[in-house]
Amino acid sequence: MFRLHKFSEQIRKFDAYPKTLEDFRVKTYSGALITVISAVIITLLFISELNYYMTPEVAEELFVDVSRSEKLRINIDVIFPKVTCDFLSIDAMDVSGEQQINLDHNIYKRRLSQSGEPLEEKPEKEKVGESKVLNMTIPPVLDPNRCESCYGAESQAYNCCNTCEDVQNAYRMRGWAAPDADSIEQCKREGWNKKLESVDIEGCQVFGYLDVNRVAGNFHIAPGKTYTQHHVHVHDLQPFAASQFNLTHMIKHLSFGKTIPGKTNPLDGTTQVANEGSMMFQYYVKIVPTMYERIDGLTYHTNQFAVTRHQKQVSPIFGEQGLPGMFVIYELAPLMVKYGEKQKSFFHFLTSVCAIVGGVFTVAGMIDSAVYYSSKVIQKIELGKIS
Repeated sequence: MFRLHKFSEQIRKFDAYPKTLEDFRVKTYSGALITVISAVIITLLFISELNYYMTPEVAEELFVDVSRSEKLRINIDVIFPKVTCDFLSIDAMDVSGEQQINLDHNIYKRRLSQSGEPLEEKPEKEKVGESKVLNMTIPPVLDPNRCESCYGAESQAYNCCNTCEDVQNAYRMRGWAAPDADSIEQCKREGWNKKLESVDIEGCQVFGYLDVNRVAGNFHIAPGKTYTQHHVHVHDLQPFAASQFNLTHMIKHLSFGKTIPGKTNPLDGTTQVANEGSMMFQYYVKIVPTMYERIDGLTYHTNQFAVTRHQKQVSPIFGEQGLPGMFVIYELAPLMVKYGEKQKSFFHFLTSVCAIVGGVFTVAGMIDSAVYYSSKVIQKIELGKIS
C-alpha cells in the first residue's frame, strides 16, 4: 500500500495543470463577460472552420489535350431587336473544310416585337435564312404546270422561273447581278418590295446549339440567303441597301460545352450597339478545354474561353471588305485544364480547432488579467486620495 501511494505521488508530479483551491479563486463580473464573449467567438470560428473543412478543395492541373476526335458543342442565345427573323441565317465552317449552311438542327428562332416581347408562344424550329413574306395578301391561284420566264437567264438548271427566288437563282448561276424587283413579274406578284421594307419591323431571338468539329473555325449570324458558289461561301445581299440592316444585338448566353457550377462566360449579358448600318461585329475566341472532376468521381468536360471584340462598318464606299453580321471566330488551345475536388485532411481540421480554442482562451486570459489588475491599481489610487 505504501508503494502504491508513493507511485501515485510520483505520477501527480507530471500534472501540467495544477489546480488552486476554490477559496483562493476570485470571480469577477468582468471575467464573466470576457468568458461569454470568448465562448461566442470560439463558436463562430469553429463553425467557420467546419464549413471550410466540409467544402472540397479544388486542385488545378495542366496537361496536353488529346480529345480532338470529340465534337464541340456551342450554345447560343442572341437577340437582334432590329432585324426580322426571315432575313437572318446562321452558318458554321472550320479549317477542315466542313461547312454547315442554313443550320436547321437544334436552332430556333423566336419573333419579337419592337419592345422585345415574344410574338409567338412557341419558337419555330426552321431553317434560319428561309425566305418568308410578312404581312402579305393571299396570292392568286396559279397553274402548277406553268413555265414563266427567267428574263434571259435560262439555263439547264433553271429553264422555268416560277418564283422571284427562281429568277434570282438563275441570275446567280449565270454570275449576273440580280435584276430590279420592280421589273420582275414574279417579284411583284409575291410582294418582294414589301418584304424588303419589313426588315426592321420586328426583332428576332436566335437560340439553341450546334455541334462542330474540335478544330479552329467560325460561325456567324448574318443577313441574306446563304449559298455556296464555286466553293465560295456567299450571302446574297444584292436586293438590300448597304445600310438597311441594324445589327445591334444582345448576347444572352454564349458558351462552349456543358455548364458546370461556378462557371462564368465573359459574353453573357453583353450588348453591342450598331451606330451605323452594315456593321460587322467580330468576336475572336480562345477556347481552353476544361475538365472538372467531382469528389464523388463524376467528371464534366467543358470549356473556358477568353474573347477579343472588334467591329467595323463594311461598305464598298469606304473600301471595307466583309459582311454585316455577328461573327465568332474560335480556336482551341492545345492544353487542357483539370480541376479536381479533394477532401481536406481531418487532422488539419483538428489542429485548427485546437489552435482556435487555445488561442482565444489565452488572449482572453491576458485581457482578463489586465482588466483585473488595472481595477486593483485604480482602487488603491482612490483609497490613497481618500486617506
